[in-house]
Parts: sequence; structure tokens; C-alpha cells
Amino acid sequence: MLPKQYRLKKSSAFKATYKVKNSSHKGGVTLFAGLEKKEDYPTKVGFVVSKKVHKRAVKRNRLKRLMRESYRLLLKEGKLGNSQRFMSLIFVGTDKALGKSFYEIYSSISQMLEKI
Repeated sequence: MLPKQYRLKKSSAFKATYKVKNSSHKGGVTLFAGLEKKEDYPTKVGFVVSKKVHKRAVKRNRLKRLMRESYRLLLKEGKLGNSQRFMSLIFVGTDKALGKSFYEIYSSISQMLEKI
């Protein structure tokens, strides 16, 4: 599980991150990056899978768990690249990512974090 200090929770924080319109897409996962941070706070991360992606909550939650675990492992390994200079990150899963394995999700997230 991702530690509490790294979680993005408030809806106002989600709206502010979406408003910046700094995004990239890879393998059915879209990454929205917020404003660059000025102080030394940890980067907050949120994971979203809309009900429009799939009507079953089990499928949506599995995709969120895969994305969350991928980010947690990258954080543990220290392979986050330049993503730590942003205040917030949001990973949005699409219907193309539903049938993918953990390693495909992991590789797409790691490539996006290196690119951003």
C-alpha cells in the first residue's frame, strides 16, 4: 500500500491538477502532472478509473491496484525520474488497460515517468 503522505485525496487537488493540462499517454494509462513544487514536500499521487471504463467495480479496482502497486515499486526502487519535481500526479486508467498484465502496466507507467 502506498504510504499516506503520498496519497492525493481532496477533490480540489484533483481539479487543480487536471486544470494544468500537462499530460502524457501510454498503453491505456494517462498521466496528468500538476504544478511544479517550490518547497520540499513529497509528490502526491492519485489513481482514477472512471465508471465509463467498465461497469463492474471489481474490474475498475483491479486496474487501480495494478497502477498503485507499479508506482509503489518504482518509488521503492527510486526510478521516478523527474516526476518528483511536481506537486501532484494523477494516473487515469482507460478501457485499453483493462486486460493488460501487471508488467505491461508497470512498463507503461515507468516510461511515462521517465519521459515527463
